[in-house]
Amino acid sequence: MTAIAEKQHRIDAYPTRNDGEVKVMPREDKVVWGAVGDGPMDQATLDDYDSKGYLTVDRLVSDDEVAEFHRELERLSNDPKVRADERCIIEARSQEVRSVFDVHRISPVFQKIANDRRVVDRARQLLGSDVYVHQSRVNFKPGFEGKEFMWHSDFETWHAEDGMPRMRAVSISISMTDNYSYNGPLMIMPGSHREYVSCDGATPEGNYRKSLVMQGAGTPDKEVLREFYERFGIDVLEGQAGGAVMFDSNCMHASNGNVTPYPRSNVFIVFNSVENTLEEPFAAPQPRPEFAGSHDFTPAGRR
Repeated sequence: MTAIAEKQHRIDAYPTRNDGEVKVMPREDKVVWGAVGDGPMDQATLDDYDSKGYLTVDRLVSDDEVAEFHRELERLSNDPKVRADERCIIEARSQEVRSVFDVHRISPVFQKIANDRRVVDRARQLLGSDVYVHQSRVNFKPGFEGKEFMWHSDFETWHAEDGMPRMRAVSISISMTDNYSYNGPLMIMPGSHREYVSCDGATPEGNYRKSLVMQGAGTPDKEVLREFYERFGIDVLEGQAGGAVMFDSNCMHASNGNVTPYPRSNVFIVFNSVENTLEEPFAAPQPRPEFAGSHDFTPAGRR
């Protein structure tokens, strides 16, 4: 059977972007794949993650590490080669760096944290297997200029455009600044990870160039979002620098723009199970670039 025939005949558990059809479907995959003995988190933490789709770690890294992250972000932001690279996303109006992707490959500092046991062991415990880095980046939401990001499920994009078959991935956001309710922190609809939203429309050619700046294709219908809000509500995730949030790949999440003088920045790493590696995209003409969806399935923390 040819690759095209295999793609046409494979089972798609989470169809999306099909002929204008919008659906809300129950999740078919487990949320927590591991057990208490598989990592550092206790049963209450695992149960809470299973219920809400996310967990918080009040103090994951030290003040010295946060300071090192800031120095490295400044170095990357000021490097002309980095700024000229496709992996660097620049705010159009201010010309400030918004995100630098692939940081676990670009920077020894961020490579180290992406393979740190404090991070990797938690991801392994949640996903019940070795994990690899599907995507990494540092995000900077500058004061007065930081743009909002519309409600979406990451899995919908990773499934449609990267070919991630199942919901067996977790993101960790490590705060480099204090997160207040007013400077554009992460917002999550707790419990929304148990419902999959199939979105309208087709994936435009080269969609990643726009979607990495502002969510477009894969944004849920507003009526669905209203219904989700009524069912799940919204948690605004405040916290101090050095803390972290881990959240399921199918959580409905967003962030407001930052109109305050106080910037917000974070290290963002996506771990996928080595038993859930990428296939051909399910709803896109071609996969996104390697920096957006990695095909290097080398287990993290095993190097």
